[in-house]
Amino acid sequence: MIGVVPGAPAQSQAASRKAPQAAVAFEVNGKPCSLQLDTRTTLLDALREHLRLTGTKKGCDQGQCGACTVIVNGVRINSCLTLAVMHQGDRITTIEGLGQPERLHPMQAAFVKHDGYQCGYCTPGQICSAVAVLDEIKSGIPSHVSGDLTASPELTNTELRERMSGNICRCGAYSNIAEAIAEVAGSST
Repeated sequence: MIGVVPGAPAQSQAASRKAPQAAVAFEVNGKPCSLQLDTRTTLLDALREHLRLTGTKKGCDQGQCGACTVIVNGVRINSCLTLAVMHQGDRITTIEGLGQPERLHPMQAAFVKHDGYQCGYCTPGQICSAVAVLDEIKSGIPSHVSGDLTASPELTNTELRERMSGNICRCGAYSNIAEAIAEVAGSST
């Protein structure tokens, strides 16, 4: 009788309560989506499990690897670290929303051209992050390595590697990834 507590109810109170549900509506890849979700559902799980958009990957599930990176209202985020209900009314772009095999986004095409992937698991997050990185630089948003916070940042090797540091490639295709991003940016790093 290991694990039995004398006098304990057969089912705990927490298990007998139904998880709180909430309606959430957002735009995913240009299409309106409405879901009824457990309020504890991450955006990552809403995309993968409920909307079947499996391009976004679950890597560490702790915001450390970047495999789950998506773009929300023009800003890249780790979708494993945020709850879906926090994104009511938001515009969400996943790898599927950037391009399709017959019409690739320029960043996707550059990753193919420069072999910016090996196993491919991190690639969707890398590409979403890379697209957002170029938008950040174009918008003048400084990074931790920007020398002058009032000057427009430039796409240098150091700047690019700092901005992409939240996306881990366990295969080590970093130089190819940097070449792909630089090509799309129209500069060399």
